[in-house]
Amino acid sequence: QVQLVESGGGLVQAEGSLRLSCAASGRTFSTYTMGWFRQAPGKEREFVAAISRSTGNRYYADSVKGRFAISRDNAKNTVYLQMNSLKPEDTAVYYCAATGRSFGMSVDQYDYWGQGTQVTVSS
Repeated sequence: QVQLVESGGGLVQAEGSLRLSCAASGRTFSTYTMGWFRQAPGKEREFVAAISRSTGNRYYADSVKGRFAISRDNAKNTVYLQMNSLKPEDTAVYYCAATGRSFGMSVDQYDYWGQGTQVTVSS
């Protein structure tokens, strides 16, 4: 069982930056692939980024590639999402998720979810 708590969301102007954090409970954080997803009002939850459990390989949605960066600190049981050059269309609730799979880019591949943190980008 893994519990995830996101933080770092807020209101930012377009072209600004935010860093989201997700703290995980438990002693086996390093065995989980970690992902970030987002959900805008009226839309389905979508993949943003993931970092694999073993190789540390990173994967990004095309819409955020080059602007967002995912990283993890296994000593702190924390995964981060650095978001730069933010756009109004990045406005959404951002969710942290964990899976025991070596890789995952879809909602149904993840087993544990945080409560979400709101990111609002003004134009």
